[in-house]
Amino acid sequence: MQLHVRTEEGRLAKNVLLPGDPGRATFVAETYLEQVERTTEYRGLLGYTGTYRGVPVSVQTTGMGCPSLAIVVEELIRLGATTLIRIGTAGLITDTVEPGERIVAEAAEAGDGTTRQYLGGIPLPPVASFDVTAALRDASQAHGGAHLGLIRTEDAFYATTPGDVPALAARGILAIEMEAAALFTLGRLRGVRTGTMVVASNRIGDTSFVAPEVLQAGVDAMVRSSLDAIVKLHEADG
Repeated sequence: MQLHVRTEEGRLAKNVLLPGDPGRATFVAETYLEQVERTTEYRGLLGYTGTYRGVPVSVQTTGMGCPSLAIVVEELIRLGATTLIRIGTAGLITDTVEPGERIVAEAAEAGDGTTRQYLGGIPLPPVASFDVTAALRDASQAHGGAHLGLIRTEDAFYATTPGDVPALAARGILAIEMEAAALFTLGRLRGVRTGTMVVASNRIGDTSFVAPEVLQAGVDAMVRSSLDAIVKLHEADG
């Protein structure tokens, strides 16, 4: 049993969805999975294991930000996880994506401290696993599609302002979130597959998120796409 993900080895699936929000973890488990059991609830890091189209899947809360995600992911890997997909929200930089639409991240520019501490200055780019990214992209076609590109991971939710947007957009960044760079880095360091799909919740500088029903529709499409991608990867693995 790990220090924070307090569940016994064998109760966790190899394929894990990683929402930051415990409410979203519960929603995913109750809405999409069959034969569900709660596997952990310590510190509010709710986790569940069930099946989707016959494939074992876990959904595990990571909390907000890279430090919390890194703790959870390290422990999930020790418990046997081999494919980890973040599902969350992001603030838009680009004007080519609309709030409520999905982005599959090819890579994440590392603006966080967790990645920096793990790498100690080594310029290792946080890149998602190609097969997971391709599976997410392909699976999204049945659920309204998704944009593919670069996102940025930051620690400070309120630090980036509209004045920062032009420089970020010039680097090709589509959106900002708070966890993907650490996930991709740990995937490379620990030898597991990782990917990220996010829903655009707002534009940087907006005082409110997109309408709840639009965001929820985006979340539904994101979750369904991610679960279908897991099935595709499972079948490819044989």
